[in-house]
Amino acid sequence: LQKSLNETFGADKYSEARKEVLTNMFSRPMQMALYFCTGVLEDETLFRHYALNVPFYTHFTSPIRRYADLVVHRLLSASLGASSPIKMKKEAIQKQADHCNDRKMASKRVQELSADLFFAIFVRVR
Repeated sequence: LQKSLNETFGADKYSEARKEVLTNMFSRPMQMALYFCTGVLEDETLFRHYALNVPFYTHFTSPIRRYADLVVHRLLSASLGASSPIKMKKEAIQKQADHCNDRKMASKRVQELSADLFFAIFVRVR
């Protein structure tokens, strides 16, 4: 898709803006990644990463960015024996994951609505 977009929009002064708008529009319908506790899900096929085509996948960034990343760091550290196990039941971890998913979806929705608002203002002004 990215290669097609690069080839399609040429090199005029608006090509980068057209490509960015369409890339944003194409990615909106894609399913967002969800946090979950593996001990709660019985179907291991849900652990896979579709785009990377790997059966088991976890993703995290610096634990200073998001609480979910902090939990993943702690669980990974405990599973490697570098720290003591987390004293939370899997249902409590899933509750935290659900809360993180809710906040992430709300944030994404606000971001989309903000972009729509500014686009409408831009069109109206022009």
